[in-house]
Amino acid sequence: MTSAVNSAVNSAVNPAATSVVEPATRLPLIGDRAPDFEAESTHGPVRLADYAGRWLVLFSHPADFTPVCTTEFVAFAELAEEFAARNVALLGNSVDSVHSHLAWTRAIEDRLGVKIPFPIIADLDTRVSRAYGMLHPNASATAAVRAVFVIDPESAVRAILYYPMNAGRMVPEILRLVDALQTADRDGVSCPANWRPGDDVLLGAPKTQAEVEARLADERLKLVDWYLASLPGRGA
Repeated sequence: MTSAVNSAVNSAVNPAATSVVEPATRLPLIGDRAPDFEAESTHGPVRLADYAGRWLVLFSHPADFTPVCTTEFVAFAELAEEFAARNVALLGNSVDSVHSHLAWTRAIEDRLGVKIPFPIIADLDTRVSRAYGMLHPNASATAAVRAVFVIDPESAVRAILYYPMNAGRMVPEILRLVDALQTADRDGVSCPANWRPGDDVLLGAPKTQAEVEARLADERLKLVDWYLASLPGRGA
């Protein structure tokens, strides 16, 4: 009650206090269900449900016809077949219009000889950008930062990356991240630092004395210590 009274008093004394501040959107976290969306894109209407049963890399860029974004889209296009071979769809997003996206992708094809094969959301109302926390006011009030969301076939957020406006993404690292997630899911293992497909993978630390003893007796393992053991990798 007191805060409501104070708010009314402040509004009467200071008309500027009546302006509505939109509540902050909770950013999706790893393990959350990915926020649903339905939007227009360069390939027509798209929904999160369209990607059920596939992995999805949803990524945002600040604006069309900008230097860093152009190099990133070329990099994603050049690896699009590698992503597709892993059952991964690519989906771009920015607050530009469909017409702007189409003109930009045509310019990329005309000037650089690279065709952009994946859709780009025209997020003019910023609904997708706000739902996924792609708008960072201290970077820009209207342009999305370079966000990446890796979403699994059950629509769960599995990885999140954020880059600033002035540093482009390493697209092969995003592909490597997908490989690591898929390998971990398939084999029930973890992937160490700098892991690449085919490298050794890690087992979780034992939780009981019996598990420690079983691990010490397992001749398949490369055992550094009781808690640090690896298995030969078998590729992506």
